Amino acid sequence: MASKDAILDIINSKLDPQQFREQHWTGTFHDYLAMVAENPRIARNAFQRIYDMIMHYGVERYSWMKDDYVRYTFFSDPFSDGADAVYGLDGALMSLVDFLKSAAHGYGTEKRIMLLHGPVGSAKSTIVRLLKKGLEAYSRTDAGALYAFSWKFEDADGQTTIQDCPMHEDPLKLIPIAARDDVATRLNADLSASERIGIEGNLDPFCRKMYEDLLLEYDGEWNKVLDHIVVRRIVLSEQDRCGIGTFQPKDEKNQDSTELTGDINYRKIAEYGSDSDPRAFNFDGEFNIANRGLIEFIEVLKLDVAFLYDLLGASQEHVIKPKKFAQTDIDEVIIGHTNEPEYRKLQSNEMMEAFRDRTIKIDIPYNVKISEEINIYKKDFNKERIRGIHIAPHTIEVAAMWAILTRLEEPKKAGLTLLQKLKLYDGRSVPGFTEDSVKELMAESPREGMQGISPRYIQDKISNCLVSEHGIEEQCINPFMVMNELESGLSHHSLISDEETRKQYRELFTLVREEYEDILKGEVQRAISADEDAVKRLCANYIENVRAYTQREKVRNKYTGKDEEPDERLMRSIEEKIDIPDSRKDDFRQEIMNYIGSLALDGKKFGYDTNARLHKALELKLFEDQRDTIKLKNVVSGVVDDETQAKIDVVKQRLIKYFGYNETSATDVLNYVASIFARGDAQQEEED
Repeated sequence: MASKDAILDIINSKLDPQQFREQHWTGTFHDYLAMVAENPRIARNAFQRIYDMIMHYGVERYSWMKDDYVRYTFFSDPFSDGADAVYGLDGALMSLVDFLKSAAHGYGTEKRIMLLHGPVGSAKSTIVRLLKKGLEAYSRTDAGALYAFSWKFEDADGQTTIQDCPMHEDPLKLIPIAARDDVATRLNADLSASERIGIEGNLDPFCRKMYEDLLLEYDGEWNKVLDHIVVRRIVLSEQDRCGIGTFQPKDEKNQDSTELTGDINYRKIAEYGSDSDPRAFNFDGEFNIANRGLIEFIEVLKLDVAFLYDLLGASQEHVIKPKKFAQTDIDEVIIGHTNEPEYRKLQSNEMMEAFRDRTIKIDIPYNVKISEEINIYKKDFNKERIRGIHIAPHTIEVAAMWAILTRLEEPKKAGLTLLQKLKLYDGRSVPGFTEDSVKELMAESPREGMQGISPRYIQDKISNCLVSEHGIEEQCINPFMVMNELESGLSHHSLISDEETRKQYRELFTLVREEYEDILKGEVQRAISADEDAVKRLCANYIENVRAYTQREKVRNKYTGKDEEPDERLMRSIEEKIDIPDSRKDDFRQEIMNYIGSLALDGKKFGYDTNARLHKALELKLFEDQRDTIKLKNVVSGVVDDETQAKIDVVKQRLIKYFGYNETSATDVLNYVASIFARGDAQQEEED
C-alpha cells in the first residue's frame, strides 16, 4: 500500500516552482521594452505565433507518389503522447499550415476565416483541439512567451489596486500612435520579412479609458502613465479564458451576440453612472478573451445570421463592435468547422455571399490509407488501454479495411479491383500499376474520402464487442465478431439515408472476409512451415540442384553415393509456388545463381531468407509437404490422434509466438483454416 509520503514525493517531483515563477513574471514597461529590443519576436501577432508554434516542433519531409509532402510533428500530438494525433491527412494539414504561413507573412489570408470542411468524424475538431493544446503548451515555453499588462493604482490609504487589461493586449499598444512606425522600423531592422512585427490597433475601450484619464491627470506626461503599468507574462489557457475561445451554436431563442463581444455589468452602472462607461462593461465575450490567440466556431454555419455578420468585421477588419462602444481591434485566428450538408446550404444561399468571400475552405476528408486508419484505432484499442481482453490479430485491420472501402469509388480502370485500389493507395505494389497509375486514380476520384463510414462508427462497434457477453466470457474478440457487429449496425445507422448505400456497404464485407481468409491461410501456412531446420535443408537441396543444372553437372546422391541428374521435379515443385512458368525456369535459376554470386563478391552469405521470393516458395512447398502429415482437415471433425495433436499444438504455439495470437484465438484460427481446407478438398474430390 502506498504511503502518504510516497504520494507526496510523486506530486512534488512533478512540480517546478522555478518554471511557475518564470511563467508568472511581472515587471515594468521599461523591462518589457528591453526584452522586445533584444527579441522582437515576443511581440508577434496571433498568426505568426501559431505558425511558429507548429514549426517549433519540427517537420519530416518525404515523397509519396512522386509528390513532395511534409509531415508536421505538431499534429502527432507531442503534448499528450499522441492521444489526439492526426493520421493520413498530411495533404490537408499542409494546406492548413500554408494558410497560416501566408497569414503570418501578411499576404492577405490573415483577413480570412479558416473553414475546415469535411464529413462527420474526419478529425476537424481534433485538429482545432490540437491547435488549442499546442498554444497552451507553447505559451509556457521560452520560445512562445507572450506578455500583457495591468493597471496599478494606489488610493489615499496606500492600498494598491491591480486591474488587468480585459483583452490581455500587447504592452506595445501603449506606445503613442505617432511613434509606432518609427519604433517598429527600429525593432525590425535586423529581422527578415516574415519575422517583422507591427504595432497596430487601438487599446480596448477599458484600457483606452484608463490611458486617457491618466494622460489628463498628468497633463500629457506619457512616462508618468507608465508608472501605473505592470507588465506580466501570460499563459494562454482555454480553461482560464485567456487567449483561447470557443463558441458553439445554441437554439435561436438562447443565442445572444453579447456572448461574442461582452455585455453590460449592471451592478457597476450605479458606481460609474453610465452604461457606456467601459468600467461598467464586461469585455469577456469569446472574441474578447480569445485576443492574442485563437477562437473556434463549432459548426460555424449553424450560427444565427446576426453572428455571421460579427464574423465579417472580425475577419476582414480585425475589429468587433461591443454594445455601446466604438469598434475594438482584435488580434486572433478565427477557425470554424462544418460538414458537407451545411456547406452546401452556404453555397446555395445568395445572402451569404459576403461570408463565403471571407472564408478559405480547407477540406479535411476521411483517411484513405489503411495503415493510417489502423493507427487511428490503435490509439484507443491497444494493450495498455484494453486489459483483460485479448484483441486477436487483424481485428483492427479488417475493421479499418472495410471503413476505407466505403470511402473509395469503384475504379474505372479495367482489371483493377476495389481491394487492389485500397492496396495501391497504401503504397503497396500491384502488378501492372505504377505510381503514375495511382496518381491518375486519385485524379479521377477527387471526392474520395468526403463520404463513407466515419471512424467513430468503427470505434463504437469495436467497443460493443469488447463489452459483449462473448467478449467478456472468452476474454477475446476477433475479426468475425467485429465484422458481424459492423454489419448488423448498418440497419439503424443514422447517417445512411438510402437502402442502396446500405446494400453497397454490406457487399463490401464479402471482399473483406475473402481478404481475411487469405491472410489467415498465409499465417497458418507459415506457422506450419516455420521449422527453420526443415526450410534450411529444403533450401540447400534446391540450391545444390539449381547449381548443378545451370552448370550442366550432376548431383551426388548422399544415400547411394551415385551421381544423378538434377532433380527437376523438386525444382519445379518449388518454383511453381511463386508462379514461375516452365518457359522462364532457366532465367529464374540463373537469376538465383547470379544473386548468390553477387552476395559472395560483397562478402555476404546466402541464406534461405535472403531472397524474399525464394523464401516464400520454400515456405509454401514445405507447407504442402507437411500439411498432410499434420492432417489439418481432421481438426474439423474433432478426430485427432495424439501424434497429430502434438503437431497441431506446435503450430498453435508458433501462431502465439510469431503472430500475436493467444490460446483461444489461435485455436479459432486453426479450426477456421482447417474448415477452409476441408471445403477445398471436398470440392476437389467432387470435381475429380
